[in-house]
Amino acid sequence: MNRERLLQRLFGLGIGAAAVGLATGGIGYGARELLHRQAEAARRMIGKPLGEQAPRADKVWKKKYGDPIELLVLGDSIAAGLGADLPKETFGARLATRLAKATQRSVRLTTGAVVGSESSMLGAQIAGLRPGYVPDVAVIVVGGNDVTHRVPVADSVKHLEEAIAVLRERGSAVVVGTCPDLGALRPVPQPLRSLGSRASRQLAAAQASAAVRSGAHAVSLADVVGPFFITNPDEMFSLDRFHPSALGYKRTAKAMLPSVLAALGVEEDVPFGHQPPAQPSDR
Repeated sequence: MNRERLLQRLFGLGIGAAAVGLATGGIGYGARELLHRQAEAARRMIGKPLGEQAPRADKVWKKKYGDPIELLVLGDSIAAGLGADLPKETFGARLATRLAKATQRSVRLTTGAVVGSESSMLGAQIAGLRPGYVPDVAVIVVGGNDVTHRVPVADSVKHLEEAIAVLRERGSAVVVGTCPDLGALRPVPQPLRSLGSRASRQLAAAQASAAVRSGAHAVSLADVVGPFFITNPDEMFSLDRFHPSALGYKRTAKAMLPSVLAALGVEEDVPFGHQPPAQPSDR
């Protein structure tokens, strides 16, 4: 089996990009075969038991409060809520409910996120929004598929920056949840898991820098919620052991909330793992 075919197998698993560094660096045949066997084993364990569609949760949450905040969620399967059993358990719904309680205002949720999306698809998600729609705050969670499909970091960041620019030009505040740590995926054995962790953290760091430089808030999901997925995988992951469970989305929404409140001007200070936009003199 040649190196190109091996890499294709790894990419199909979804951790291929993490192995590129070693493969192009000239690792031996035995090491490549080990990665191949690990990739195939992980593929069989993960599978696709959840399908391709997340529950639709778009509506006004906590109507009793009135004066709704417009919340937009863009990105990949995590943003869409794949792995939740009910609409109220998705990431968007969890965040909308927490935001409503914190502000005592209703929240109208609009989900533009699409399962399987890469950063390059953010533009299409924005273009697909209803005409004239201007969210008060847009939350973007994306990056995992960029890593697994070996998208260059520079390309991923470019598409993220473009999406942030369009949203801010419309008058929306933006919060970016950076790429989760793929090292939390237990079905992926070592050393493949460590390679995935390294690649995802590199992308997350680049996303955070680009976000704050572009005037958005950045939240390191690897830091603020990643430890829960590592220490409590049976509770935090859904049936496929790849996407968050209802509890996983609850934790993720809770972790994102401080920056969402800060972006809306409700709060000033943010905790560890959160970065406010850079000052104009720092950009």
